[in-house]
Amino acid sequence: MAATELERVRALVEPIASDLELDLYDVERRSNVVRITLDTPPGSDGGISLDTLSLVTRLISREIDHEDPIAGQFTLEVTSPGLERPLRTAEHFQREVGKEITVRLAGHAVVEGEDRRIDGELVAADDTTATIRTGDGVERVIEISGVDKARTIFEWGPKPKPGGSKKSSASREKREKQQS
Repeated sequence: MAATELERVRALVEPIASDLELDLYDVERRSNVVRITLDTPPGSDGGISLDTLSLVTRLISREIDHEDPIAGQFTLEVTSPGLERPLRTAEHFQREVGKEITVRLAGHAVVEGEDRRIDGELVAADDTTATIRTGDGVERVIEISGVDKARTIFEWGPKPKPGGSKKSSASREKREKQQS
């Protein structure tokens, strides 16, 4: 998809997203799929509902059918970035400051003696760099242009305590009766 096609799609989608108080997170084309990713504004409670995604899909589809900004046949996919969202632009990194992320650096961006993969808290981001505090407290500043792949890490809740699973109280009571 030519950059002008992406720009035209973005120009069609931005006012629709804005009217529904959504942010246009990303527009991409892979093969014959045009994926438009929308999100709630930073700091909002919750994400986009399925009803909202259905509505915005109809509105975008109608606008794209009318304006025809894309040559050839394609499938339109309108989605949210999900719990573990990809970080591809400086804006993506900036809106996720304070969250846990994982980054894989491109080969040319790896500093000798340091790992290619970095996991930690995104503590700062600007137009060109991101600062990640790793689990051992070290802060690494990376060039966003040197990122091969990055995403947020959703924390599913407390980690289980070491030592295996606990038996239920019914099992424990049964075992105690057998031992008496």
